[in-house]
Amino acid sequence: MNTIRHLSRADAIEAGALDWTEAVKDVQATIRLLRDGKAGMVAESVMPLGADPRNKAYGLPAFVGGVYDAAGLKWTVHRAEPVDDLPSISSTTFINGLTDGAPLGTVESALLTRMRTAAVSAAAIRGLMPSAFKAVSILGAGAQAQTHLDMLRSLFPDLGEIHLWNRTRAHLDTLIKQAIPSAITRLIPHDHLHDALENADVILCCTSAPEPFLEASAVGAGRLIMQIGFNEVKFETIAATDLVTVDLWGDFADRSAKSLFQMYRAGQFAPSRVAADLPAIVLDGWQPPTGASLYFSSFGLNVFDIAFAARLLRRANELGIGTAMPAI
Repeated sequence: MNTIRHLSRADAIEAGALDWTEAVKDVQATIRLLRDGKAGMVAESVMPLGADPRNKAYGLPAFVGGVYDAAGLKWTVHRAEPVDDLPSISSTTFINGLTDGAPLGTVESALLTRMRTAAVSAAAIRGLMPSAFKAVSILGAGAQAQTHLDMLRSLFPDLGEIHLWNRTRAHLDTLIKQAIPSAITRLIPHDHLHDALENADVILCCTSAPEPFLEASAVGAGRLIMQIGFNEVKFETIAATDLVTVDLWGDFADRSAKSLFQMYRAGQFAPSRVAADLPAIVLDGWQPPTGASLYFSSFGLNVFDIAFAARLLRRANELGIGTAMPAI
């Protein structure tokens, strides 16, 4: 009997979902497959779920060849606010074999999405900040901020300071309490945004802010601003930056709510201004000139979700992790 395997979040973790080294390897391998035409994705399908524009469902299909040999769909439902004990974002990735079409299984993938987003951030930081840097600021205290904090402490263990800011201080205090202590990296909370930015070499915007708030004064020589959330960075801030980089520029620029793509649709940013994308940074070794101010827009490529889920499902199958169910 043909079976498919479902992985809960706990199952995915047992199968290696929190392995940062493997996550970055997945990003690097998938970027190469994408460049070689052995991976691809099409435009997401977006379905409104009521009057609040934040209530939407997204279908994001992609395929990844090579060792992943997977075609899949990430299905995500966003609610403006959590309902009862449910999270505000629910996400499941469905995987079939690319070669034979056989159904392989499903993975609860809100965690995987955060992992691949932070793994992309790690790959970009390594390429855009080749010299040693001492301080990073994380703006936000939600799930993306927590995952980026975990990534920094795992992949950049010599980092001296991580400055933290959030509009609601109680959420920030919770984030700090949950962090694993480190003898090297200091966690420094701030009540005021300006103080959190003052000494940062890298600024990670990981908020769900409905309106942009990061002003041009945040731009600095040799400083990297990375936009993880969808709408934190003002147009004037992007315009003031020497070099604009992206994970990828695609058809999604015509629809995405990301600040950079809003700016493009408003006629205030020309795609020719993009200095480098993630393939150029990771595969070609593109580096910015010393002292340039940098901005990186992380759209979030669903092709990585498919690669992550495929790796975990195959590993789970080897180890007997998860729930096996009849495929037909």
